[in-house]
Amino acid sequence: MTNIIEARGVVKTYRAGEIQVHALQGIDLSIGKGQMVAVMGPSGSGKTTLLNTFSGIDDVTSGEVVIDGASVHEMSDRERTRFRAMSMGFVFQAYNLLPVLTGAENVELPLLLAGHGQAKARARAMEVLEMVELADQANKRPAEMSGGQQQRVTIARALVNDPAIVWADEPTGALDSETGTHIMDLLCRLNQEREQTFVLVTHDSVVGSRAGRMVRMRDGHIESDEMISADGKGN
Repeated sequence: MTNIIEARGVVKTYRAGEIQVHALQGIDLSIGKGQMVAVMGPSGSGKTTLLNTFSGIDDVTSGEVVIDGASVHEMSDRERTRFRAMSMGFVFQAYNLLPVLTGAENVELPLLLAGHGQAKARARAMEVLEMVELADQANKRPAEMSGGQQQRVTIARALVNDPAIVWADEPTGALDSETGTHIMDLLCRLNQEREQTFVLVTHDSVVGSRAGRMVRMRDGHIESDEMISADGKGN
């Protein structure tokens, strides 16, 4: 399997006056193309920091992150922003949908910002909304949708540019268990059908067991890294 993510000696230290917080302490991690990886651990273990630094949202203090052969933190801010827009999709617990836009308008927005024409962007948005079984909600605004529907719009927006990697931070955290199960069913199906790489940050062991691989973190270190079999047990 070809690795799409290579992290080497990644350190992230936050400073507030004289206080230092060592959020990541020398992380080495490789993730193969097409894998679904769950990153788990208690609050403060470094899960979200790992996602933010690996994706280039946040700088590293030291170390290197290589995504699909490109060293993320050697890029300028503008290059990194463009790289994320072209190669990555993001799913957040809080959805981060624009309330004044319809579902279709929220989904097509990344394409419009990338310079695609309105007609092409709308056609692609509708295609992806159909993929996540939400085409009938295309003209509704977020406030008119359920939490599960809003999260499906968020997933559609993450997929609209056909990214190589989808990063998801607590994608089921704001949902009830039944809706969360449906969202994980969707993510697993998309991962299998499209062979995209998914990195999920979660505190939910049920969500973690659905991934093919589970990375557990504690105090800024990787505590364990194991493959998960179809019955949800580690190998």
